[in-house]
Amino acid sequence: MNTELVRMYGHKELGEKLKKLRPESKAGDWFSLRELNERLMKLRDLEEKEEESTTAAFSTRDLREGLKTIKLSASEKENKATIQRLDILGNFMLHPPKDHLVEKYFHPDNMSSAEKLKIELAKVRDEFKISESDCGSARVQVATLTTKIKHLSSALHKKDKHSRKGLIGMVQRRKKLLKYLRRTDWESYCFVISKLCLRDNPDYKN
Repeated sequence: MNTELVRMYGHKELGEKLKKLRPESKAGDWFSLRELNERLMKLRDLEEKEEESTTAAFSTRDLREGLKTIKLSASEKENKATIQRLDILGNFMLHPPKDHLVEKYFHPDNMSSAEKLKIELAKVRDEFKISESDCGSARVQVATLTTKIKHLSSALHKKDKHSRKGLIGMVQRRKKLLKYLRRTDWESYCFVISKLCLRDNPDYKN
């Protein structure tokens, strides 16, 4: 029993059409759901007959049925693909993690440039910090700036003016920090330039 209408109607227009399909022998102002379905089926039949009579090449009904078939086919394919994905995930979830795959995934060779820099900066901070809570002393700042300068220099494109400007700014900040460190903490200064392979320059210019 197909009660889906071919056309779209407003409430008033649909009510008028269904009223015309009311059986002559029907008494009273009410009607059952069964009678409503029968009227909708009759209205659908009338619509299809009208459209079939005005369509030259093919009927709208055939077109509509074809579109339904295509839609169902696409939906079935999508559901099948979803089930396959869930099956694959399910298989992975049922087995313990494979150590060699985890190690390969987190290997530095498979990391992005930003991730490698982040790891390198963490190592440098640990190596140059004065205490456990130290994260911004002059020697730590010099070490992190040097690491960033090396990283940016290796990846800098000659036409990238914005990055070049940032690189120059980092070099200038490092010079100021080295000058300050040389003046106030000679021991740390010697440690920094030795570890970072920097030259001792007593006449750093601002």
